[in-house]
Parts: sequence; structure tokens; C-alpha cells
Amino acid sequence: MTQNTVEKTPVTLLGLGAMGTALARTWLSAGHPLTVWNRTPARAAALAAEGARVADSAAAAVAASPLIVVCLLDDASVEEVLAGTDLVGRDLVNLTTGTPAQARARAEWARERGARYLDGGIMAVPPMIGAPEAGGYVFYSGSPELFERHRETLAVPAGTTYVGEDAGFAALHDVALLSAMYGMFAGVAHAFALIRKEDIDPAALAPLLADWLVAMAPAVHQTADQLRSGDYTKGVVSNLAMQVAGTPTFLSTAEQQGVSPDLLNPYFELMRRRLAEGSGEEDLTGVIDLLMH
Repeated sequence: MTQNTVEKTPVTLLGLGAMGTALARTWLSAGHPLTVWNRTPARAAALAAEGARVADSAAAAVAASPLIVVCLLDDASVEEVLAGTDLVGRDLVNLTTGTPAQARARAEWARERGARYLDGGIMAVPPMIGAPEAGGYVFYSGSPELFERHRETLAVPAGTTYVGEDAGFAALHDVALLSAMYGMFAGVAHAFALIRKEDIDPAALAPLLADWLVAMAPAVHQTADQLRSGDYTKGVVSNLAMQVAGTPTFLSTAEQQGVSPDLLNPYFELMRRRLAEGSGEEDLTGVIDLLMH
């Protein structure tokens, strides 16, 4: 073992699914002493051959390192796996996907057990881990001191973005970005459905569609500016009244192409509701207020 390896922070990783295994390999490659544990021991065999120490229980794995990283199926799995472990004095980083409320509750749960806590939201898929050029990163929230202490180690698998002391903020940022992604996917699905029965090659539409989405993306900055200022008419190019007037064209085209309007109707209905409130000169930002309970 080299001196460089000795100086690296030891890490314990609980959970060796596709993401956990990718995380493990990056820490091993960077020379971090790594202890791993998984419910199915066979998943650890390959990592053992690459230099990981395989613990025979979650409790033994937790005892092996000051920094504990958890990457499991869900919050219930975290509860179950850590139930019989001694977390006193440990630094717990939870990369398990969950809700903001679960993260806040888990932070309190960890504090009651004598551990310091960071929650993480991974904005990457396994092939992006350990590949800086892929652009993957992880949101972190919770103890700022803990984040600073382990920033270098946490940055080995993917970039790090700290979003606040509230432990729920990493999960909230994660879900917010992914929600926008699924909204985009919904629009893409509708676009491809419109041409599905025509003599139009989807591969020919794809670059046009991708370029259009990229061109529209900067609109999020105007929306944020309008939300911050409270002035939804600021910088409007195509107002709500004009856009609502155009919606029948989209719905008629869908009907003529034999495509369900199910992906468009909810948003169009919100637009119509906002217009009915007398907000025709606004941008689309007012729709956000209609979503709030």
C-alpha cells in the first residue's frame, strides 16, 4: 500500500447496486481504502478482487470507517440496514433517493444516534460516475462542516453541488430537476406521436427537436426572474392570451393525427384558468401559482 493510499480517507459503502458499484470503483481507483457491504454478498466479489474489504455485516462495515456512504433502494432500506449499527461519531452520507421530508427525518434520526449527516441527490446514471466529462454531479445538503470535511472525497465519483443546510434541499433539487426532465420527455413523446403514422423519419426530426429544446431552455431564467420580482409581465414576448388562442391548433392537429391530447391538456387547462383570472398580458409564469395548494 502506498503512502498516498494511506493518506486517503477510508470509506464504507453500503449498497452495491449498479450505482453503488460504480461509486465503489471510483473510490478504489483513487486509492481510498474501501469497505463494502451488500445484502447479496456475491455482488461484492468483483470489488474484493479489485481491493475492497468486504464486511460480513452492515454493523461491521459501519465500524470500519469514519465516513459511511449509503446507496440503497429506498428510505425504508436505510432504516433497516442501519438499525443495528453504532453510528456514534460517524459521518453519514445518504445517497439513497428519497423525498425532502424523508431526508429531514433521516437527518434527525442520525443526530439522535450521534452521527453527522449529509443527504445527497445523484444527478447521474452509473456510466457517468467517475467520468468528469459526462457532467454528472451530486446535490448535497445538511451539515456544511461535514460537506467541507469530505468535499474532496465526495468529489471523486462525480461533481459536488452544496445546496444548503436544510437536509431536505438535495432531494428537493433532485426531484425538481427530474420533474422538469419528465415534462420534457412528455413533450418529446407527443411530438414523435404526431409524426408516427407519416412518412417522416424520426431520426430526421430528432436533431430539429433537440435543437429547439436547447433554444427554449434559456426561458427558465426569465421565469425565475419573474418569480423573484413578482412581475409576470416583465420581458414578455408572447403573452398568455396569445398563447391560449393558439392552443386549439395543437389539439386539432393531435385529433387529425390520431394522437391523444392527454399530455397537453393538463397544461393547456391551467393556461386557460390563468387567463380567466384576467392575466392575459402575463407570461406563462402565473401557471406556477395555480399549482400551489
